[in-house]
Amino acid sequence: MTQTLNIWIHAFRLRTLPLALSSAILGSFLAFAHGNFRWHVLVLATFTTVFLQILSNLANDYGDATHGTDNMNRIGPLRITQSGLVTRKQIKRMIVIFVLLSLISGSLLIFTGLQHIGWKTILFFFLLGLSAIYAAIKYTIGKNPYGYIGLGDVFVFLYFGIVGVAGTYYLHANTFDPWILLPAAAIGLLSSGVLNLNNMRDVENDTISGKRTLVVHIGIRAAKVYHLMLILLSIAFSLVYTLVRFHSEWQFLFILTCPLFALNVIVVMKNTDPLELNLELKKLAFNTFAFSITFGLGLILK
Repeated sequence: MTQTLNIWIHAFRLRTLPLALSSAILGSFLAFAHGNFRWHVLVLATFTTVFLQILSNLANDYGDATHGTDNMNRIGPLRITQSGLVTRKQIKRMIVIFVLLSLISGSLLIFTGLQHIGWKTILFFFLLGLSAIYAAIKYTIGKNPYGYIGLGDVFVFLYFGIVGVAGTYYLHANTFDPWILLPAAAIGLLSSGVLNLNNMRDVENDTISGKRTLVVHIGIRAAKVYHLMLILLSIAFSLVYTLVRFHSEWQFLFILTCPLFALNVIVVMKNTDPLELNLELKKLAFNTFAFSITFGLGLILK
């Protein structure tokens, strides 16, 4: 029983959760700063985000094993489907469970967050939630998954950044502020950076296996420049938002994370061993989480 539980916990890849939670946290901080924070939205947004991230991790485990991308040449973390620790039937059942959990939690989030809003807005958010579930699954599962044709970065930017931050903010505030798109884009860009490092690490095996990620399309050298641009743009968008909505020096608190991003970029630019990118991937995910916390705290401290 304990061994089975440990296998599933490994498959859930809990270390990916801080990155996923960054969007819900920052969206909630932004709402708090504007006087529109609601605890039940934060709690339900947190559960929904966790369920969606675990769903995505399970789907990737199953999808990459099915397409043959997970094999003996892969240098990333152990995958439970490819290694035979669980059967395909078992992981498909677990995927269904997390689809249902995401659907239930997401529906509660929408209906409690938008209970005083018209049905058209509720329907829009419900369809948006369904699209998030679909995107979590379709990244590697099925025919022509978008992760296999170089579109993973686009979907990560949209769902981890724009939808995650701006959507959470709207569920708190029931109103839309266009300037929110700047910090939302910053989180999306940083999240795309994490995916880029993942794809840089796996580029050789992905190329052989036919997984045409963006890195496979543009090559390692261009991927390093792309990584630099993602980091620089995220900081630039954050600075622009801070200057436009300036009210306190505390808003520059997020700059404390800039040296961490700089170190990450330096290591990535000099990297020659794909295996070493595992550590940088984890660091960038943590840095993004730290960025969301410091940026959010800077908004509410006086």
